[in-house]
Parts: sequence; C-alpha cells; structure tokens
Amino acid sequence: MTATARDTVLGRIRDALALAPAPAPATTVPRAYRTGRTLPDAERLALLTDRLTDYKAQVHTCTRERTAEVIAGVLRERGAHRVGVPAQLDERWLDAYDGEVLTDSGDIPAPALGELDGVVTASAVSCAETGTIFLDGSPDQGRRALSLVPDLHVCVVDLSSVVVGVPEAVARLVPERPTTLISGPSATSDIELERVEGVHGPRTLAVVIRTDA
Repeated sequence: MTATARDTVLGRIRDALALAPAPAPATTVPRAYRTGRTLPDAERLALLTDRLTDYKAQVHTCTRERTAEVIAGVLRERGAHRVGVPAQLDERWLDAYDGEVLTDSGDIPAPALGELDGVVTASAVSCAETGTIFLDGSPDQGRRALSLVPDLHVCVVDLSSVVVGVPEAVARLVPERPTTLISGPSATSDIELERVEGVHGPRTLAVVIRTDA
C-alpha cells in the first residue's frame, strides 16, 4: 500500500516523540510570593491618590465625621439634584445633601437610572498600586447597573480597606459575588487615540477616602 502524505507526517511525529526526553515531574507553582505586602497608611493613601488622579478621578480625603459634608459638597459642585443609592447605604452619608434620594433595591429600570444625576456607593476593597476600586454587589454597593448607568459616581473608600497590590485585593473578595473593577471614570479611545469618556460607565468618578475608618 502506497504511503500517503498524511502517513508520512504522522510517522515523523511518532519518530520525534520517541526521541523526546521524558517530561519532568509535575511541580507545584508557588503563588504566595506576592501576597501579604503592606505599607503604612500614609503611603497607601498617597499611592492610591496618585493613581486615581492620574486616571482623572476626583479624590477627596476626610474623617468619618465629615463624610456627609464632603459627599454633599461633591454632589452640589456637580449640580446633582437627584441621586440613587443602594438599599443599605449608610443614611447618615446623605444627611447634608438637600436633593432627592432614590433608594434602589433592584427595581429601578435602566432608563430611569440614566435619568439620575449621580449615584453614591460604598466599596469592598481598593488596590493602591493600580488605583482600582472593587465593588462586590454588597447591599451598600448595589447592583452593577446602579454604579454604571448614571453619569456621576461618588464612591466612598475606607482607608482600612485599601491594600497594596492586586493579589491582596483579590484575597479579600468572595469569588461568588459579582465584582466590578473601577479604575477612574469610564474612558476609551479610537484608532487616532482620541479619548472619549462616559461610553460604558460614569463620565465622572469622585472618590471620598475616609482616613480614620
């Protein structure tokens, strides 16, 4: 029987495999070499602030007692008269705000979310090294649509929840929860590198970092 091109190719593969060295025994890849990194509070705050500012986010630092005052100031500056909040956001955070507040329990349709002037949420954890804020859908953070549809997102971050790197941040998350990663306001660019903001999320991100939480 005449050998075909297929037989020739497969024969060469078999010959090559016969000459190949035996595979090395499987080894466990170490994955803990970058976890557990820490920095003093002041350094984590400075690093996160630098990254967020570079991403064109607004950064405000305050104490716990001034949370409501700072949030109200941000909303007032942006002309936000109607904002949405997650179902279990701390009500005291809006004590100084004199506009309309809509509580979302998942029942506000997306078109109505688009009519809001902004949204105020808490956060789960933040990565100082990359300037990334993680939302995990907890009751004080709400569903993804709530923080992605309105044009302004005011996000409250406790300095105690700010870690150095991504491995430390991921270690604090629950894998089963829906996670949203935020690195500055929504932005994209075309082939000519023309920056466009607000295409797939808020055009303005204001981060309120509570330094004594």
